[in-house]
Amino acid sequence: MRRLIFGRTNAALATALIPTTLTLAVVRATGSSGALGVVLACELIPMLLLLPVAGVVADRFPAQRVVFTADLLRGAAQAAIGVELLRGPVRIPELAALAAVTGAGVAFGTPAVRRLVAGIVDGADRLRANARLGVAEGLAQMAAPAAAGGLVLAAGPGWSSLLTAGLFAVSATTLGGLVPRHAAPVVERERFTAELREGWRETRRHPWFLTIVTGHGVWHLAAGFLLTLAPVIAVRHLGGDAAWVVIAQAGTAGMLIGVFGAGRLRIRRPLVAVAFGGAAYGLPLAALGVAALAPSAALLAVVVLAYFTAMLGLGVLSPLWETTLQRRIPQDVLGRVGSFDSLISFASRPFGMAVAAPVAAVTGTAAPLLGLAVLVAGANLAVLLLADVRGYRGDPLGEPHPREREAATAGADERDVRHLVRDAD
Repeated sequence: MRRLIFGRTNAALATALIPTTLTLAVVRATGSSGALGVVLACELIPMLLLLPVAGVVADRFPAQRVVFTADLLRGAAQAAIGVELLRGPVRIPELAALAAVTGAGVAFGTPAVRRLVAGIVDGADRLRANARLGVAEGLAQMAAPAAAGGLVLAAGPGWSSLLTAGLFAVSATTLGGLVPRHAAPVVERERFTAELREGWRETRRHPWFLTIVTGHGVWHLAAGFLLTLAPVIAVRHLGGDAAWVVIAQAGTAGMLIGVFGAGRLRIRRPLVAVAFGGAAYGLPLAALGVAALAPSAALLAVVVLAYFTAMLGLGVLSPLWETTLQRRIPQDVLGRVGSFDSLISFASRPFGMAVAAPVAAVTGTAAPLLGLAVLVAGANLAVLLLADVRGYRGDPLGEPHPREREAATAGADERDVRHLVRDAD
């Protein structure tokens, strides 16, 4: 497990370095927000379009090989960006094309990582692995902007991209040599489009999954609004720049505590905890909405506590959700099913960030935040109406319950029957 954590930590740090490096490189070279938007969009769009395809690839081929290839692809793209930036002057079309290659690498690596974790660890180790991966990703997201900014100022953005490429190379060589202990059984493969449809059929077979993922999409959308509007509210109404720094740091602390604690808690109803973890994101939305309506520096403490609580909830949610998916979804379709989860999450937050400012310009900042607070709480708590959510009992720190194994193999049995019928025909 240590090798898995080490490899994924390098990949997480490399991934977190990219946005700051690209932003500073493009802004320093062109001073154009439009050019920056083009480069960032060229990374995001291929990622979203290729995720369903990547899910099929993750289920077709050994997960460690897919992760190895995806990280090498991202590393090569970042190395090319580094050379481009060092050679100068910055050419936006080349950067945009290389950013698209990076986005493709993210798309193919994401569902494969979930399968790799499921194949490497199980039982109590699986939750602890997911928790440690969450801590690594949280620390990377916290440290990377400062690290990238310092490196860009000291040596230039080209060297930051080359460092990113090196981290991806370390990740690829570390993870590529892992041998899963619980690899999915080898089955006869259908046509690509048939496997894509089969992945969607398997996704629909789990109403609890679709309902919870919808709730996650709502809070990711709300996060886009919050991250866009909250700094403005903090600066104008809660005490200036320092207020937003305190709020952001409280959120980071909450998230790290939540992820770290999730690996040590015996939560008997993990999906109920996931529902409340997602609903907690409504707290800072409501607090910031009130601060926008009735400005007062005294509300800063309320917003800080609300954001800390929300990120604590999300910190607990993340490893519990990953562990539940890896236990309840059959491993031979985990890549395809998981890709729909990633697709909704990756698409919702950038969309929220894109529309937050135009919406606030029409309605003001309070209305969308208060409305989203209600929507986030409602969408995430609504999943408790499903008996499959309320009644699901599973100890993430123990071995899967026999009923859990039956649920995870039922879909595989159905697919085996379909293969036999097709072969008979």
